[in-house]
This record gives sequence, structure tokens and C-alpha cells, in this order.
Amino acid sequence: MNMPERMGTMGTGIALALCLAAACGATANAQDSGAPAVKIVVPFPPGGTTDILARQLAFELQPRWGKPVLVENRAGASGTIFSEQLARMPPDGQTLMLTATHHVINPGLYQHLPYDTKKDFTPIAQVASVPNVLVVHPSFPARTVREFIAYARANPGKVSYGSSGSGGANHLSGELFKSMAGIYMVHIPYKGAAPALNDLLGGQIPVMFDSVPGVLQHIRSGKLRALAVTSPRRSPALPLVPTIAESGLPNFEATAWFGLYGPGKMAAPLRDKIAAQVLAALQSLSLREQLEKQGAEPGSMTPVEFAQFVATELAKWSKVIEEANLKIE
Repeated sequence: MNMPERMGTMGTGIALALCLAAACGATANAQDSGAPAVKIVVPFPPGGTTDILARQLAFELQPRWGKPVLVENRAGASGTIFSEQLARMPPDGQTLMLTATHHVINPGLYQHLPYDTKKDFTPIAQVASVPNVLVVHPSFPARTVREFIAYARANPGKVSYGSSGSGGANHLSGELFKSMAGIYMVHIPYKGAAPALNDLLGGQIPVMFDSVPGVLQHIRSGKLRALAVTSPRRSPALPLVPTIAESGLPNFEATAWFGLYGPGKMAAPLRDKIAAQVLAALQSLSLREQLEKQGAEPGSMTPVEFAQFVATELAKWSKVIEEANLKIE
């Protein structure tokens, strides 16, 4: 399972919670209006976290814009197929893309992308973010991040961690952790998050980075032990679990996030207008409550802040991928 599919798996709880009848019917209702529609394209299959977020956002935006807001799914090649199409569209605000962290990971993974991620897109707004959490099987000797690092240093090559597949967000969380902690762990890629999590629960592997929604029930039941979350702030869903940054690795952050983009060279006034309406929609009580219940946080960045964040994430993940020698032809 590739990273976008992983996003869908990790957000099953979010998807079920967010897929209210009204929200999921936003596209159909929009088609009843004769006004020109705005399209929010999700470059992944229907049903995943990004798709559900897009439909809920469209539902909230439609009355604000006074026009139909349609959600379309155009999946393929980890989101790169539609990304190429968007890069060549007019920056008139009629077609937007809601995508996931892979947008800043792909440039480091793929040898030849048919677009320039830095120049061919206009970052508009971060819609939501979901931290990963470092979880271990209860039999693992470490109970804190510091103990984990000490154990890994004392047992080089004997600690393994699972992921949903090479190049995915949870794999790269592990690679960043290895690099910043100065330790060596053996990466075991699985074909999807579910088999990796099953082996972690069964004790076949001791360690995994997974999304908060993906492991929350297992942490609460005691089947897994949470050592730290990967976000810069503690997760509202796990308030007693520290961040990795406060556990001895300052500035560590490896958060899965979802952002709204337009084609490159979008006029700043249009970008800012769309962003303001999106941020207002994210203040919807129903949307905020559903996100926060699942450990996700609504976005709040301005377009300038989001663009700076995207640039920082591009540089960070490119470095991690290069150091891990990960490439996809």
C-alpha cells in the first residue's frame, strides 16, 4: 500500500465520523444549481481521509460561496497524475486540489516529476493535521523515548520497526527519528498499515510509528504503549503522552497533514479570499468536533505561513529521503 492509500487507512475513524449524510451529499446537491461550480479534486480514490475532508469542506464552503462546490476523485501514481494536470490549469480558482503530505514527499522519492512542486502550485490553506505516535509492544523494555534511544544504542541493529511501506509517512517518521537520535533500526516494510499493526499487536515486531487515529483504541486498551507523539504539541486525544521534541529530540516533527492548493501564479487577492473562506469553514463546530475526537487538528495558517511550511517540509523530507537512499523510478 502506498502512502496515499495509507492516508486512507489511517483515517478510517475520521472518515466514518465525518461522513455525515449532508456532507457526503454535498456533491449531488451542488449539481442542482445552475451556477458555475468550483471543483475540489482529490488525487486519491474515494473513501479515504483526504476525500472525506474534501467533501466536508465542500459542504461548508458551498453556502459561503453561493455556488456549487464539487468534489472529484482523480487517483493515480501517488497523486502525481492530477498534480501535473493542475500545474497546467489557469489559476482562476475554479479548480483546486486537496491533497496529503505526499505532495512534499514525492519530489524526493521520484526521479523525474513532470512538474516543479515549488513553482507550479499555489499553497492556499492547511486543512488538517494528524500526528503520528511512536508505539511499542508492551513487552518492549523502554517506557520513554530516552530509554528507547539508550536501548537502541546498546543493541545496534536489534531493534526493528514496521511501516505501511517504503516511502510512506510512517516509514519516513522512523527514518527522521533514526537520523536525529543517532541510532540504527531495521525497517520492515509491509504491504499496508493493517498487517504491520497486526504484527505489532502480536509481538512479531516491537515498534511502529502510526497515526493517532490508527492506534488510539489499542493505546487506551493497553495493547500498545505510546512513548511519544510526533507533532510539535501534545495531541488532545493523548494529552498525557509527551512529544518527541520534549522527550530529548528538540524540533522533531513528523505530522501527516492535508492542504488545499491552486495552480501556480494565482493572484494573491484571490488566494487570500479563498483561504479566508476555508479557514472560516474550518471553524465550523461540527467539523472541529469530529476532527478533534479523532486526534486531528484543523488548520489555522495564513497562505503565507502555509507556503513557508510547505517549503520547510519539502526540504526536510528530501533530506530524510536522501539520507535513507530511497528512490522510485
